[in-house]
Amino acid sequence: MAAPTLIFDFDSTLVDFETLEALAELSLADAPDAADRRARVAELTDRAMAGEIDFAGALAQRLELLPVTRDHVQALAARASSRLAPSVARNLETLRRHADRLVIVSGGFREVIAPVADLLGVPADRLLANDLTYDDAGRVAGVQPNPILAPQGKAAAIRALNLTGPVVMIGDGWTDAEVKLAGAADRFIAFTEIVRRDRVVAAADMEAATLDEVLHAEGLAGRWSYPRSRIRILLLENVHPAAVQRFEAAGYTVETVKGALDEDDLIARLKGVHVLGVRSKTEVSARVLEAADRLMAVAAFCIGTNQIDLQAAADRGVAVFNAPHSNTRSVVELAVGLIVSLMRGVSDKSAAMHRGQWIKSAAGAREIRGKTLGLIGYGAIGSQLSVLAEALGMRVVFHDLTERLALGNARRLPSLEAVLAEADVVSLHVDGRASNTNLIGARELAAMKPGALLLNLSRGHVVDVSALAQAIGAGRIGGAALDVFPEEPRTNDDPFDSPLMGLRNVILTPHVGGSTEEAQEAIGEFAAERLLGYLNRGDTTFSVNLPNVQLSDVAEAHRLLHIHRNQPGVLAELNGALASAGLNVLGQHLKTDERTGYVIVDVDRDYDPKALDALKAIPGTLRFRTLY
Repeated sequence: MAAPTLIFDFDSTLVDFETLEALAELSLADAPDAADRRARVAELTDRAMAGEIDFAGALAQRLELLPVTRDHVQALAARASSRLAPSVARNLETLRRHADRLVIVSGGFREVIAPVADLLGVPADRLLANDLTYDDAGRVAGVQPNPILAPQGKAAAIRALNLTGPVVMIGDGWTDAEVKLAGAADRFIAFTEIVRRDRVVAAADMEAATLDEVLHAEGLAGRWSYPRSRIRILLLENVHPAAVQRFEAAGYTVETVKGALDEDDLIARLKGVHVLGVRSKTEVSARVLEAADRLMAVAAFCIGTNQIDLQAAADRGVAVFNAPHSNTRSVVELAVGLIVSLMRGVSDKSAAMHRGQWIKSAAGAREIRGKTLGLIGYGAIGSQLSVLAEALGMRVVFHDLTERLALGNARRLPSLEAVLAEADVVSLHVDGRASNTNLIGARELAAMKPGALLLNLSRGHVVDVSALAQAIGAGRIGGAALDVFPEEPRTNDDPFDSPLMGLRNVILTPHVGGSTEEAQEAIGEFAAERLLGYLNRGDTTFSVNLPNVQLSDVAEAHRLLHIHRNQPGVLAELNGALASAGLNVLGQHLKTDERTGYVIVDVDRDYDPKALDALKAIPGTLRFRTLY
């Protein structure tokens, strides 16, 4: 089948602006009635593009409204190449590669369009547009006579090119739709990335929200094998807008949900979803993963991943990412504040003040200087808390199952019990593995120093809260601060209940350790970048359940991504299939862990797509993707 010729409109198609509206901004900058005239220009543009009024007449009216000069036109022309529509900019190299199949036909002005045509490699004789005329003062006087402005003018101009093979018109206006209606194009694609007009879409063979969709539909695939706008991303639990912005700027379709979803609701919402983003409350179980028909990746926009069945995800070739360090500082700062507050009984004194009681007394109020902080877990949070606590004059001891480098004067102790016996304040910073359930129970609380304080900013199931309530009530424990709980409300509208409520010198916070604006923005950006790296390059750096492979962007090649069970013979069969299909391998990577293998192969573009069927059918294959 012959490759199609793609005929592009210019305004709001190749670029993200309407030329006359942009010229209005430039030429009316100091005009007292600028707002009214700009509104009139915009109205005429919309009506002409929707086919409600004659395009040539609307053009003349708009030019009369504007004091446009040659300088204004040249200024817009100079910046036009930097104002490409986002998906056009993403696929610039693809367009250049097919420049011999591109034509630009526009009712706009050649002076503004020419720099963009040059950028795309479109020759001058394939740029059909209007030429402006100027008076002696350099002000735009009108346009030169041009058949393109006549009724059906675009269609006539395209016929005169005598193009061979399929002709595809791509644009956002009624004059673009008329090209297909007049028989001058085989297909009309309504391009709606910048603006969408219902009448134009109704007349189209298809609607394309991005150029990726156009290239995919016409067999001229761009940088990605599947149109980005058709890749659906579902973000739950108020993921920070920074992540949404990153995904949408990259061309993906994003849906957000404020709260968490239970298993059944999540299964229903995941139909057709390619990427899922959660925080700590949504459980991504094996059942959920089995039911997800399109899911490629999951991101935990938080530190932990215990809410996700990592092995079940790996068994289905679903990559899982998290943001292990982005909220470290926020959690540490809260811990420092809680230690000071508990030592001084701040919460009880504050509550009394709110009841109208003035209790000024030093009884039971202590400085943190000279006290011993015991850390259970010395990872990113524990170690940073160690440094800050020591700077405030505390002694620090810690215990961790993993060998950790002690910072400053912190001392490593051989057991949990040793830390409990020595510490005035015990702060928990362990992960969410099942073996940590009730790590601190009645026995451990009894082993703590009388009057010691307990902080839990790690996982809710780590502390037996009933035992802690009894220890505080009996005066054995001097106070506690908890930010996480065994059972937490799914949304802010659900009630909270705990045996710790109402106890003296107990501070309860609603899982806000990492909930600062700075931390949530950092988490959103970090996790989004990990997902984008995987979607765009196949990069699994920082994945918590697949072999980690760091990859550069694919260039001048097609990238084949093959996730499989780590079993003998897969690579041999894969290479055999590549050889049988005649694919020229430009680069290959293999990384495995004990259960999963990940092969990345970059190949020349020239091959029969049916050859990929053999790669998908290799025994042990979990997932196969192609990036163009």
